[in-house]
Amino acid sequence: MQAAQQEGGMQGIELSRRFHDEVVRPWLADAAPGLSYAAAIMGYGSELLGFDDETSRDHNWGPRVQIFLTEDRFEAEAQRLVTAFIAAAPESFMREPIGWRSRPHPPAGGAGAVGTLEHGLEVHTLKAMLDRLLAVRSVEGLTAMQWLGFPEQRLLAFTAGAVFHDADGRLTGARETLKYLPDDVWRYKIACQWRRIAEEQAFVGRAGQVSDDLGSRVVAARLVRDVMRMGFLLERRYAPYAKWFGSGFARLPVAQVLAPHLEQVLRADGWEERGNALAAAYLKLARRQNAMGVGAFEPVIGPYFERPFTTINADDAVAAVRAEITDPALRSLPTVGSIDQISDLTPVLEDPQLTQRIVQQIG
Repeated sequence: MQAAQQEGGMQGIELSRRFHDEVVRPWLADAAPGLSYAAAIMGYGSELLGFDDETSRDHNWGPRVQIFLTEDRFEAEAQRLVTAFIAAAPESFMREPIGWRSRPHPPAGGAGAVGTLEHGLEVHTLKAMLDRLLAVRSVEGLTAMQWLGFPEQRLLAFTAGAVFHDADGRLTGARETLKYLPDDVWRYKIACQWRRIAEEQAFVGRAGQVSDDLGSRVVAARLVRDVMRMGFLLERRYAPYAKWFGSGFARLPVAQVLAPHLEQVLRADGWEERGNALAAAYLKLARRQNAMGVGAFEPVIGPYFERPFTTINADDAVAAVRAEITDPALRSLPTVGSIDQISDLTPVLEDPQLTQRIVQQIG
C-alpha cells in the first residue's frame, strides 16, 4: 500500500501528515506522555501550496513535522525530544529518507527552534515562528501598518501548509487571524493596485508609438503582473512568490476570464493589440469588483485623453475604493501600498524586520 501510493506521487503535505500520525504521534505518547502540543508543516516549501513534484525532492522535501510547544515546555523538552528521536526514527518513511536535505534551508535553530540533520522532526514555539516569519510575537491587536508590512508570500508561509494536531488551539487560532487581510487593509491595497495600473497603462501605446516595441512589451508584461495581483486581491487570496505566482493565479476563479486576455497581451505583435487586450482585462476586473460591492464605479474604456491609447478610468476606481476605507490611519496614507506593492525584491520581502521598518516610513 505504501509503495503504491508513493509511486503514484504522494505530495509532501500528505507524506508529512502520515509521518506525524504513524510515527511521531505514537512516539511522543511514549516519550512525553500527556504532552500538549501542536503539529504542522508550514514556513517554506513548494509542498505547502501543493506544487511539489519530482524536482522538489532534491532539497528539504520529505517526511518532516514541526512540533509547537509553549515557552515553558519548550525549555524543558525541545532539545531532549529532538535528540531522542534520532535513535527512535526509522531510516526512511514511505521510501523517503528521514535525514534532512539541507539545500537551501538548514534544520531549525536559534531562539525558540530546535532541529537536527538526522531527521525532519523540529520543535518550535509559536511566538518564535511568528517572529521569524513576520517580525511579530503575537497576532493580537495588529495595526494596519503592521499588516501593510507583511508580504503576502510570508503570510502565505504561515497560513498555508497544514496543521495535523492542535491540543490547545493556539496555532489554529493564529492561522485563522492571519488567514486574510482585514477589510480596510484589503480595500487600501485594491486602491493602490489600481493606482499602479493608472500610472503605466498608457505607456504600452506611447512606447509602441515611437517604435520602441521592446519597451512596449516590457511595460505590458508589468501590467499583466499587476492585473494578476489584482486578481489575487479580488479573490481574497495571498499571492505566492515568483516561482509559483502563475501557478497560483491559474487556480483563481477569476483567472478563467482574465487569462485569455493576458495571454493575448504577451503574444501580441503590435502595441494596439496589446493595449486593447489589457483594457479588456481591466474591464473584467472592474466588473468583478462592482459585482462584489466593493468600490463600485462606472468603468469606461477609451482613449487616454486625446491620445490613441486604450485605457480604463483607473483614477475613478482608486477614488471609489478609498472612499470606503474607515480606518483613519489608512485614510491618511498616500496611495502607495503594502510592502509587496512597493517592492518585489526578494532580500526585502524575506526580511520581516526590514519590511516593517520600510512601511513605518510611509506612515
